[in-house]
Amino acid sequence: MFTPSTFGSSGSGFSGFGLSTSTPASANPMKDFEVVNPPDDSVQCMAFSPPSIPQDFLVAGSWDNNVRCWEVQRDGKTIGKAQQTMGGPVMDVAWHDDGSKVFMASADKTVHCWDLGSNQKMQVAQHDAPVKTVHWIKAPSYSCIMTGSWDKTLKFWDTRNPQPIMTINLPERCYCADVEYPMAVVGTANRHLIVYQLETQPQEFKQIESPLKYQHRCVAIFKDKKGAGAPAGFALGSVEGRVAIQYIVTASPRDNFTFKCHRSNGTSNGFQDIYAVNDIKFHPVHGTLATVGSDGRFSFWDKDARTKLKNSEAMEQPISCCAFNHNGQIFAYAVSYDWSKGHEYFNPQKKNYIFLRSCYDELKPRSR
Repeated sequence: MFTPSTFGSSGSGFSGFGLSTSTPASANPMKDFEVVNPPDDSVQCMAFSPPSIPQDFLVAGSWDNNVRCWEVQRDGKTIGKAQQTMGGPVMDVAWHDDGSKVFMASADKTVHCWDLGSNQKMQVAQHDAPVKTVHWIKAPSYSCIMTGSWDKTLKFWDTRNPQPIMTINLPERCYCADVEYPMAVVGTANRHLIVYQLETQPQEFKQIESPLKYQHRCVAIFKDKKGAGAPAGFALGSVEGRVAIQYIVTASPRDNFTFKCHRSNGTSNGFQDIYAVNDIKFHPVHGTLATVGSDGRFSFWDKDARTKLKNSEAMEQPISCCAFNHNGQIFAYAVSYDWSKGHEYFNPQKKNYIFLRSCYDELKPRSR
């Protein structure tokens, strides 16, 4: 148990990486810092604490039904702080903007709010099927959580009331979503894409024909490079090793493009291995992006220069999700089986890992 009042100051740097001696080199080919006491089953989601608190805390939700919280110190060491258990696998996590609470969406069809100060959890949302996404929305006139479910609804809750303040029907099951006020984007089964505007109250802005031919896997909103950095578009990842960069309003249709990623270089007997893009995150300072895939690699990209900045070595297992901390110094990625090759490739002997990488310079855009 820990209280926000005990959050000390840790500055913004991130240095002094080291290795756990018990981990084989093959499991950590990038020699990144290993998070202590990782989850016992596949890691589904991760999120770093917001800039409103001075230290970095990382939460991760897993198929072992638990959400764990670690403090990440400036030297790269992690300290396990607390954990909470849901009634099913944890599909998504989101922080309250004041850093005092974490929202946990589960396959048990509920969302709970974890108050980190008291270490208590309370149900704040309910669906008729597993809840795939949860996001905190902080608008000038309201604040709420947005939940997307396989029951084909998007719901908004003020967390004090057992009934949603709004329910929006989706064309299909919610597979992925992102929020960057005043915009939300939702990707569903059957490749539907819906953009919402959140000012005054949430409402549909427009439906977009999917730029990808295969199932949507992950989506992340990016900001305009001018002025206040309003949301300008999103990156959408599919199971077919491809990412689409899509602007909401664009002067030229050529601004929208797709690129291949997370595919094998060599072709064995004329075939190329194509892997799912499991997660996409934009760097909070540089506006560049990271993708992680079932091929067990992470890649850093500059969408404006349309170039790859870095490609990692392959891990022993897929990378299931990733996250940047609020100032973009730390890149976290989780190595765990994503069932992309079925049960016959599941090896219970293989441990799950979360690694932390000092990444600020690697994600700087190329000077043009």
